[in-house]
Amino acid sequence: MYALIGVALVIVGFALRINPLLVVTVSGIATAAIAGIGPVEILNAFGTGFAGSRSVTTFVIVLPVIGLIERYGLQEQAKRLIAKLDTLTTGRILAAYMAIRQVTAAVGLNSVGGHAQTVRPLVYPMAEGAALQRYGQLPEKMTEKIKGHAAGADNIGVFFGEDIFVAIGSILLITSFVDTTYHLTLEPLAIALWAIPTGVAALVIHGTRLLLLDRQLNRMAFLPDSPKGLARVDD
Repeated sequence: MYALIGVALVIVGFALRINPLLVVTVSGIATAAIAGIGPVEILNAFGTGFAGSRSVTTFVIVLPVIGLIERYGLQEQAKRLIAKLDTLTTGRILAAYMAIRQVTAAVGLNSVGGHAQTVRPLVYPMAEGAALQRYGQLPEKMTEKIKGHAAGADNIGVFFGEDIFVAIGSILLITSFVDTTYHLTLEPLAIALWAIPTGVAALVIHGTRLLLLDRQLNRMAFLPDSPKGLARVDD
């Protein structure tokens, strides 16, 4: 049970807003040391983990491309496009993106979207453009809130969608752990099917939260200290 101290270190580190990479590294080393694993084995585990997930560093290749297309006006074009579609609101755009992200993750297409590839250059500017078209200039607090919801829509969509895909690493980890530890046989397809109700619940619950963001924008439009542009609300 002492090995669970590593979990406490993660919680405390995140609560204190310490660098997540440093927190996870320290908690991993502490957990391994408490479990009696030597320095060489710890280093070997880190190296194996890095080699097995080195594809994560592909963002280094994608990032310059994203920077170039942003430099030449991708965000502005996204805002102009959304401004022409009056029926689209901030909440509807984010809810639709989350649904698409969850469906694509459920069929194994995790790399279709992401914060660097999709959220920053497209999804967030479209959500912000819908709010600007409807309410005019936004307060900084609301702008940051839209940014957070755009990133959260991607996170939640992928997190609850990828477990429905039978070949995802988490399902394979569960089946191998149960097999080696409890000597029970679990079918990956059965685990994936049981993930569907959770995915649907996540879509309904967080999708509702995203749609309620429009109500928050409407209420903000009637506040006495709201920016002048917010007086253009139609509802």
